[in-house]
Amino acid sequence: MHLDKTHAVRAALSDLLIERGQSPHFGDTDSLFDSGRLDSLAAVKLLMMLESEFGLDLSDPDFEIARIDSLAAILDLVGEGAPA
Repeated sequence: MHLDKTHAVRAALSDLLIERGQSPHFGDTDSLFDSGRLDSLAAVKLLMMLESEFGLDLSDPDFEIARIDSLAAILDLVGEGAPA
């Protein structure tokens, strides 16, 4: 995974946490949505950022929120969508 991708995702998550009055600090595997630190509005913002920044198509109606519940999960998702 490219360091700039990791930095971009970490920065976006930190911004979302700050917007919601949460600490911007989190570990790579910390739950962000299941823990209640982020909500559905944050999920929409995050999905839109992932689509625009990384060219992912996340329009599948069966998309699981667990795929974006931690930094590690998001980086896996971004890695899957990366060109070979």
